[in-house]
Amino acid sequence: MNQRLERWRARRAEHLAALPWLVTDAAGPRTVRYVGDELLAVDEHYDDARSAVSAQGKSAADLVEDEPLPGVRRIRARGLDPLRAARRVRERAGDVQVGPNHVLLGTPHWQGGPFGRPVVSAAATLAAPGPQAPVRVAVMDTGVWSDSPLPVSRYTVGASDYETNTDADGDSVIDSDVGHANFIAGVVLQGTSQARVRIVKVLDSFGVGTELDLAQKVATLDDTDILNLSLGGYTADDQPPVLLRWALNRFLLGQDRLVVAAAGNDGQAGPPFWPAAFAGAGVAWKDQVIAVAAHDGTAVCQWSNTGSWVSVAAPGADVVSTYINHPEFTTGWAAWSGTSFATPHVVAAIAEAAHTGGVVAAAKQVLSGTAVSFAGYPAIS
Repeated sequence: MNQRLERWRARRAEHLAALPWLVTDAAGPRTVRYVGDELLAVDEHYDDARSAVSAQGKSAADLVEDEPLPGVRRIRARGLDPLRAARRVRERAGDVQVGPNHVLLGTPHWQGGPFGRPVVSAAATLAAPGPQAPVRVAVMDTGVWSDSPLPVSRYTVGASDYETNTDADGDSVIDSDVGHANFIAGVVLQGTSQARVRIVKVLDSFGVGTELDLAQKVATLDDTDILNLSLGGYTADDQPPVLLRWALNRFLLGQDRLVVAAAGNDGQAGPPFWPAAFAGAGVAWKDQVIAVAAHDGTAVCQWSNTGSWVSVAAPGADVVSTYINHPEFTTGWAAWSGTSFATPHVVAAIAEAAHTGGVVAAAKQVLSGTAVSFAGYPAIS
């Protein structure tokens, strides 16, 4: 097990190091990752963004610009410091409508100790499918691995949302995050018969994606009641990610929809982990974001992030679910830990409560109806 964990750590480190556009700032108390030389701005702050870029000595001839989403501009220039540009806009405009394109990671627990990489497990039981399964759940994550005990009849997936492993050394699937989405979907389908699950690929096979990737996929969701986001990251100055705020505002405001998001696994107490931390941010739709910490049945796991923005704690230690069929996983099922897997427990509980009404009302019912609390958070089992 320790050998596998070290192998996985080394492979993820190699993968991150090989991304030429990735900037990793580990100088502070938490690691911030973003795309280098790139600045994002909503339209109303485009002029502020251009001014901040000009202040770094960049002329119009130095810039490459596009509109990756309607109402959003992306400015790229060699040597551009997006963090400094965003701070300049905030000082002048008083709002965070300009920022870097943050890099987000999936949130299985991989720090080691008694938890870490998945281990083979006996199969559990999925809930029988409901006749209508009215609650539409989207799992935005890694792609789905088709060779899995997760029945193909229990989820939908687009042609581009399947996972493939193209590493040169061949059989390296279990040294990546392949199976992460399968596992999450399996947790949902064990917990409720009321959910229809759709898997949307937004992270690569090592669980790495960008804020822009996620925002673009969220913008396509018009048939979703609950969005499961078992991913996230930190930002410089703990400011909300600009483009995620813009995308989630469009997705949630005025709608009977929810985002259920992982609190992260760094053992941090307080610092916001986004997008989960929108549950405690000053946005009109904060009550439609549920931030999920992990518990082990007796307490919040020591590796789970916590903070005033966390909404609920759910089982996240040695969770059993559908994984992938592989010679080292003969059952296709695994035990795995992380706030990644606490999150779909909450999704399932809300979906189960929502089959006779809306999901926002169901979330309030679930969070207020728990008999147990850990670290001051309501806890579901």
